[in-house]
Amino acid sequence: MMLRANGLDFACDVAGEGPDVALCLHGFPESRFSWRYQLPVLAQAGWRAVAPDLRGYGGSSRPVGKAAYHIDHLVADVAGMFDALGARRKLLVAHDWGAAIAWVVAMRRAVDLDGLIIMNVPHPTVFGELIAHYWPQRRKSWYVAFFQLPWLPEFLLRQRRAEGIANAFLNMAVDKSMFPPDVLEHYRQNALQPGALTAMINYYRANLGLLDEVAPQITVPTLMLWGEEDKALDLKLTEGYGRHVRDFRLVRFPNVSHWVQQEAPDAVNAAMLAWLREKRLAG
Repeated sequence: MMLRANGLDFACDVAGEGPDVALCLHGFPESRFSWRYQLPVLAQAGWRAVAPDLRGYGGSSRPVGKAAYHIDHLVADVAGMFDALGARRKLLVAHDWGAAIAWVVAMRRAVDLDGLIIMNVPHPTVFGELIAHYWPQRRKSWYVAFFQLPWLPEFLLRQRRAEGIANAFLNMAVDKSMFPPDVLEHYRQNALQPGALTAMINYYRANLGLLDEVAPQITVPTLMLWGEEDKALDLKLTEGYGRHVRDFRLVRFPNVSHWVQQEAPDAVNAAMLAWLREKRLAG
């Protein structure tokens, strides 16, 4: 399905129907395909589950220029998609960069959310406070500085049919069997589309100020799901949420990597459903 929102076209996978919309936001270097295990489960729970390719990714519009990927536009995309879908109740389910966007949507109260499910990305303030003094996280975040360079990151990731994209999954995954050649080929092909890698990396280039985002405490019920073997984000980033999120639940998954919803879909889906039922957000 193609969805027109905020002046752009978004390629979406959809499961379920009705006015209650669960919008699933993927991260880098993923696509809407990363939610293939969650869409049917959310639909069974009574939601119209919609997973778009974010701007710049896959089959969605690909604006040119770093400024087009600033967080203000990304937040407006989310609000626009909920509006275009005629959403009554609104649930955000998000991973990696999608989760960074979702945090800011909730922090700014840009959308009247009923629930927020975050996977393996911390609240921006928590991240900013930790990285200011904690060298292990600074070392893990080396790639953010590398992505600020012009053209070189794209050039290197494009080599050997985007082998660097495939390796991003394989090198981080604990259970590498969850990323067979056909899954990796999907992500390679996405990255090899003209202009795609620059658009994807522009999320990092356009949003260095994201850690300075200031907001009141989030009041939306929030579930954080976290693969403990995340090589890019320290486990300490799951701590200290009381003053940032009023209704917060953390579920950690041992022996699971950053790619939590793809690597451990059964465990993720079970935790998600249990929380949705507890919060009366499942049919």
